[in-house]
Amino acid sequence: MFLLETTPDTSGYMILGYSVFFITMTIYIASLYIRNRNLKRDLEMLESIQAEEAKPKKKK
Repeated sequence: MFLLETTPDTSGYMILGYSVFFITMTIYIASLYIRNRNLKRDLEMLESIQAEEAKPKKKK
């Protein structure tokens, strides 16, 4: 009697788990991409500010 019981079907939970994982990873990768883009933009801004300060100033 003990060995005649069937194994419960948990494939729905497996699909749900993989879905949550892939959605989470997609959001994380998008976040990393946006942060990288913003860091590059900030670096360009700082380099332009530094270049402006390095120029010799005209005396009036």
